[in-house]
Amino acid sequence: MEVIRLDKVSLWRRTQEEFSYDLKKTILSIVEGRYRKPAKKLVLDNIDLVVDKGEKIGIIGANGSGKSTLLKVISGILQPTTGKVRIHGQVAPLIELGAGFDPEISVMDNILLYGVLLGFPRSEMKERSRSILEFAELEDYTLVPVKGLSSGMVARLGFAIATDVQPDILILDEVLSVGDESFKNKCQGRIDNFWNGETTVLVVSHDLGFVSTACKKAIYLSQGNIKFVGDSQEVVDYYLESIKPAIAN
Repeated sequence: MEVIRLDKVSLWRRTQEEFSYDLKKTILSIVEGRYRKPAKKLVLDNIDLVVDKGEKIGIIGANGSGKSTLLKVISGILQPTTGKVRIHGQVAPLIELGAGFDPEISVMDNILLYGVLLGFPRSEMKERSRSILEFAELEDYTLVPVKGLSSGMVARLGFAIATDVQPDILILDEVLSVGDESFKNKCQGRIDNFWNGETTVLVVSHDLGFVSTACKKAIYLSQGNIKFVGDSQEVVDYYLESIKPAIAN
């Protein structure tokens, strides 16, 4: 049973140059006859992808190849410029831990808000709050605004919420570097539970050894294109072979 399908998905994103433009600069440049429309970059290019229930898939490629962007499109954080994305099931994205928090409200209120955004009832999130706070080691910070937490605390909270709710699809983007060694081990233990269960997992990782051993399937992305999909070891070998000329130079 397929749980993720991408059909002809492309995404154009604004460059830093376009982000830096403001209305005043734009009007002035038009008046002076030197206005040029800021460029956009094609980040994902005509992606076709099908993921079946329970698959554990590693996504590899160089920095800037579109890996994190692909996860954000699948998670619904970004909308594709063209093409269709179909998702069946609840998705928990561990991409930018804590990115969805409101810094002005308390840790408890953010737990409720985050859970509702993931599609879970407020009542269920209240019931889960104790285990989330215990796992994140934030029991003494229940009423503290999130802006009063360190970045590490915020990351722990994000991880604890997203992995406590037992999603159908878990999206991971290099998130296992959260906190000290003790907390990393707790994180790994929780991830192992997902790995051994029926949850579908997509993970971006630069650890090729992890991808080849922990994932049965892998995707190699380059410049927004899927270059190879298949057995994880075959994909890793193909990727290493493809970057040999760059390493040699």
